Formats: sequence, C-alpha cells, structure tokens
Amino acid sequence: MRILLLGGTREARELAQIASGERGFEIVSSLAGRVREPVLPAGEVRVGGFGGAEGLRDWLLAHRIDLVVDATHPFAGTITANAAAAASALDLPLIRLSRPGWTAEPGDNWIRVPDLAAAAETIADVGERVLLTIGRQGVSAFAGLTRPWFLIRAIDPPDPPLPARYELLLARGPFTVADETDLLVRECIDTVVTKDSGGDLTSAKLTAARAAGIPVVMIDRPPTPPGVVLTATVAETWERVCAGACGR
Repeated sequence: MRILLLGGTREARELAQIASGERGFEIVSSLAGRVREPVLPAGEVRVGGFGGAEGLRDWLLAHRIDLVVDATHPFAGTITANAAAAASALDLPLIRLSRPGWTAEPGDNWIRVPDLAAAAETIADVGERVLLTIGRQGVSAFAGLTRPWFLIRAIDPPDPPLPARYELLLARGPFTVADETDLLVRECIDTVVTKDSGGDLTSAKLTAARAAGIPVVMIDRPPTPPGVVLTATVAETWERVCAGACGR
C-alpha cells in the first residue's frame, strides 16, 4: 500500500516510524516547508506545496497513491480542504488524524473566538501585555493594534506586517509549567492568545495561566470538510490504515 502522509506534527512522525517497521507499506511524508529546520520523520520525505487541490490530485495519480493520511496541524485548514477535494476526485480513502482539542478546567478563564480576526478584535479590549502563541502564521492579523504589547513566541520569525509594539521570542516546545509560569511573571503577561491545538507539547501555558488567573483568548479550529474520516490517536489511525490494506 502506497500512502501519502501529510505531516509536520508529532503524530505524523509517530505514524511514519510505525510504518517504517512494517512490511507492505510505502509511506511518503509530505512537509509544507514553513519551518526552516523541521524535525524529519522516518522514511521518504518531500517538502513543499502541491499547487492546490488540482496539483495534489495530479501528484496522487502520478505516484499511484492508495491512501491519504492527513496528520497536519489542526489549523492547517487549506491543505486539509485540498486533500479532501483531491482524494474525492480520485475516489481515494482519506483519514484525517486530528488530536482532541483542549477542554477548559475549573479556574480557567477562556474567551473562545472563531478565528484570528475575532481574536485581534477581542484582545484590543482585554490585554495590555499579551503572550501571542499562534505560530509564525497569522501574526499579521494583529498588525493594526497599537495599544497591547505582544510577546510573540514562534519557532521561526513571522512575516510582516507585525504589531506596533512587540518582542520576538524564538522557541520550540515542549514547555514546562515552571518555564511558562516564569515567563508570565518575568514579562508581566496579563493575557494569552493561542490556538486550540490540543496535545501536551504546549499545554503548560494553559496550566500556568489558570494558576495566575490570566485570561486566555482561545481560537477555535477551522471546520473539517464533510465526508472525511476522523481519528483522534495514532493507534486508531494505524488500525484504520491496516484495515484498508486488508480490504484491498
């Protein structure tokens, strides 16, 4: 079975590692190339875009792919939509591995918003010193704001335009609760803005914010295209992959 694994996440690397030790599976991991020094998975890797849904469809056809596994970031809405369109056009099975989002706990003060634009509108009335942890993409949504000061944390520098008042902190998770607590105190952070990415690699900031009584502007995930098979864990995804192989 030839599988295109749309990756870039820890779950995608775990899937690639499992497949590399199994006979009968050929996996090509595809990375978007937005991180300058990505953590590479086991096996064959390609880097870069496909040229939209049509380009991806042509690539799948040319490389005789039997199954597509989309294990990209929960906020990689464009590639997920393109994968759904391309797989549908070729009548290929598509599995979307999307780890569960975070759930508010007692003591959390979350302000849920549907997208980046709503987050920028909300933060203009909430924060004075903001920890912005949305990755390098989307920071431009906050460029028109002049009042809050932003500590922008990302793996790579974001592209302009940027907020009028900011400091850039380049760092890669995982982060500990102690580290996040120290950061909030040291930088006098009074608000956190983050995406509902889920997982435990970057959840420590939520624990630290809860303990400090700091509000969190939580950006909701984009909707999943209709008809896509959703899985929540690596184990569940691999079970479905193997079931598909047996049904060929």
